Amino acid sequence: MSSTAEATPLPANWSKRPYHRKWLLDQANGLFDFFQTAAINPKGGFYDLARDGSPLSTDNPIRGIHASARMVHCYAIGDLLGRPGAADVVDHGMRYLWRKHRDEKNGGYFWQLNDDGVADGSKQGYGHAFVLLAASSAKTIGHPLADRMLEDITEVLETKFWEQRHGAIAEEFSEDWQPVAGYRGQNSNMHLTEALMAAFEATGEQHYLDKAIRIADLLINRRAREEAFRVPEHFNEEWVVDRDYYHPNEMFRPAGTTPGHWLEWTRLILQLWTLSGKQNSWMPEAARGLFYQSMLLGWDRNQGGFFYTLDWDNVPAKTFKLWWPLCEGAAAGHFLNYHQGTILNEDQYRKIWNFIANHSIDQTFGGWHEELTEDLLPSNSLFPGKGDIYHALQACLIPLFPAEGSLTKMIAEHPLVD
Repeated sequence: MSSTAEATPLPANWSKRPYHRKWLLDQANGLFDFFQTAAINPKGGFYDLARDGSPLSTDNPIRGIHASARMVHCYAIGDLLGRPGAADVVDHGMRYLWRKHRDEKNGGYFWQLNDDGVADGSKQGYGHAFVLLAASSAKTIGHPLADRMLEDITEVLETKFWEQRHGAIAEEFSEDWQPVAGYRGQNSNMHLTEALMAAFEATGEQHYLDKAIRIADLLINRRAREEAFRVPEHFNEEWVVDRDYYHPNEMFRPAGTTPGHWLEWTRLILQLWTLSGKQNSWMPEAARGLFYQSMLLGWDRNQGGFFYTLDWDNVPAKTFKLWWPLCEGAAAGHFLNYHQGTILNEDQYRKIWNFIANHSIDQTFGGWHEELTEDLLPSNSLFPGKGDIYHALQACLIPLFPAEGSLTKMIAEHPLVD
């Protein structure tokens, strides 16, 4: 090389630098390695893992449907990338979902199983949303159960959960489909929005996208806009905000507001805007508002990281730091950089990844710490170990692809090259 040759300049955008992109791919591979064999339960489904990567419990452990479905989704992504062994994980999960979680008598999918059978037979909107995501992702790699599961879960969502009058799904039913009255939740509908977009991409069927737009309009264009783009979590059956709602399960239904979900919606809204032909002008505005409020109100300016919840006066309520809001913040930052690139968005993206690198990645055992105290020490007050690859894996891979669709679609259309 000539000494007078000009060096190739680094991209001004930090997130596009080759080292950063390689670092992200290395982190994704580390997550795949951490879960791929250790999480396989030979009796069906998947183990939750302890900090050291061993099964958290082997004595008749509970298997939640969302965990099984997320593993299917993530290892379908791995197979699309070309990862050896990933398709076997998908097959293990799909067979468990279809043969065990599916209720052959009443229809739908059981919430929790153990070695003996059904541990909790309730029919949860949250769980069914992830079944749709799993089936959609499995279809992209040609799994033989995918089409049957897609047809089945679509019918269940349409005939049991979907409430046309509101444009969203009901939350919960008993095992034999008796309604559990009095509550509607944004979390299940948010994840259904993600799954509906994946189903639209996998099948080309417009009705999936139409439902996603209706959910987003209700929860973001109306309810979140009414709260200055703070996303309410809990509602009554008429979708009126319930500010005093309390439920003992604070993993899925924490009181107050949850900035991590505002970040998650930032990404989903911009993806929905793209898939719907950029026709809904309120969506980019909403995405900016959601991300701005998340960083303004949810970020701990002293220690870093996102508070888990705020009260309705924007005061931090549950001050420990979870990994998944950081993951959603990184993905949201990429989507905003891609569609509305500014120095501010780039700085926030960089700030989030700096925190993750310094505090969330477990340099001793691998995987990510799912929970830190407010003072950034690993803890397990809410999450008992390392039970989930889904959020962290997507955070690492989403920035490597155009922000125009689900990872499964983007990987198929934009393969990674050196």
